[in-house]
Amino acid sequence: MRRLGAGLEDIKIGHWTDRKAATGCTVILCEKGAVAGVDVRGASPGTRETDLCRPMNLVERVHAVLLSGGSAFGLDAAGGVMRYLEERGIGYKTSGGVVPIVPAAVLFDLSIGNPRVRPGPAEAYKACLNAKSSWPEEGCVGAGTGALVGQLFGPSRATKSGLGVSIETLSGGIAVLAIVAVNALGDVIDPDTNRVIAGVRNASGKGFQSIYKLMKTGVTVQSQAPGHTTIGTIVTNARLSKEQANKVAQMAHDGLARAINPCHTMFDGDTLFALSCGEISNDLTTVGAASAEAMKRAVIRAVNKAKGLCGVAVAGDIAPTRTPA
Repeated sequence: MRRLGAGLEDIKIGHWTDRKAATGCTVILCEKGAVAGVDVRGASPGTRETDLCRPMNLVERVHAVLLSGGSAFGLDAAGGVMRYLEERGIGYKTSGGVVPIVPAAVLFDLSIGNPRVRPGPAEAYKACLNAKSSWPEEGCVGAGTGALVGQLFGPSRATKSGLGVSIETLSGGIAVLAIVAVNALGDVIDPDTNRVIAGVRNASGKGFQSIYKLMKTGVTVQSQAPGHTTIGTIVTNARLSKEQANKVAQMAHDGLARAINPCHTMFDGDTLFALSCGEISNDLTTVGAASAEAMKRAVIRAVNKAKGLCGVAVAGDIAPTRTPA
């Protein structure tokens, strides 16, 4: 069984998955508490408790992060994570008992499967029960179950995506783990080859059409795009303050922009969290750069690990297309 990495033993990751309905959720448990930051770059976000991650606010540590499908309906699922933690006496201590702090972000997966089925408190509670400190399953699982990329012309021309995980290791024992559910409006591009590996399939189904090139020819995104959003989390054993965690979350978005084009659009709610669960001194710029690299590679894994679902083809079935100059 592959472990998450030295210094990340206190982190547990769990999924709840409904492949028939094409939805799910993923929880990252940090039961001993973790310093958290967040950066929201997309213009259509669905989030919860992000204000508590800001440096000027009181709470210093969170106890879990939830990534969920179901669009805004999926935000209700965070209540199940709170119940799981409260039952174990984990949370911010108040005169009335512990209050678990659970930031969350959701993506839009209502365009395939059964849009009436969404992750709720019971499903998120099951994800907590499934959580382990080993390398999580990737692909069409958890928050990535219903993820698509390239929905410019709807699911019939889109490519199936999913959830990906990648890790960077640095000197001094620092580990930087990225977890991301990729449900982007834009193409996914392999930065090493400059080829589109997932996106809008052309009419023959044998290749991809560049979304940016289509936009340049006058295709109107607003009238076509049903909803998107890429959501994820960076977890590191480097010691970070809240200000520094917010900076790491910001720099991690560079990884999305290297692998997704266009990124952070008006129809994406791209949101990334950063969690610090260790005490290793570090160079913040290096940790941020590693976060971007890990996030970039996790995006590529998300589409490469995906399996066909609801009749939507996967990247491996379609020839990659070189991006235009």
